[in-house]
Amino acid sequence: MSPESVPTKRETHLRAVPEIGDGLQDKHPLGSVGAGFDKLVDQAWDPLRSNANLNQLFYTASELADFSLLWHIAGATRGIVRRKGHREAIRLSAALGAESALINGGIKSIFSRDRPTHNTNRPHNLRKPITSSFPSGHSSAAFLAATLLSERSKIKPFWYATAAIVAVSRIHVRMHHASDVVVGAGIGLGLGRLIKKVLPLR
Repeated sequence: MSPESVPTKRETHLRAVPEIGDGLQDKHPLGSVGAGFDKLVDQAWDPLRSNANLNQLFYTASELADFSLLWHIAGATRGIVRRKGHREAIRLSAALGAESALINGGIKSIFSRDRPTHNTNRPHNLRKPITSSFPSGHSSAAFLAATLLSERSKIKPFWYATAAIVAVSRIHVRMHHASDVVVGAGIGLGLGRLIKKVLPLR
């Protein structure tokens, strides 16, 4: 081997350093632990994506919750059927507006995370947001709404179950990584509890 073909110490070091983008941990807001969690969940969930019934459920839920439409409808319905329900409806709509501004205009702008790759055509047309994948706005809005809608409600489990379906749907349709959904749900729960304290129902 000629002296020219022997790699220098600097070249050897550079080759050992992975390029940015080689792994999810390079861009993951939660580091390698979050990247590993996302990969594990995605691999475990993948077989379920071929189930027609689950596709119908999760794609429908994901689409209905776009722009928090599902939750605004739920709030408006409560405003009509319940005595003084208009106050709850107004509080919910205002809270969802504030949540959207915080998540889409604030937190997402801090992170620049790509959404999950999807090499095949989805079974249903679904809007793909241009914002950062982290955190999931669908999840934060869902659990914020569930927290407020469950207050003084006899069907409290229903609201949280619906929120969970919407949140999980974002993993199923590959619009979000699992960690995006978990963090988004946590933010939604926290915001919901804060709003209940700041703007209690009277």
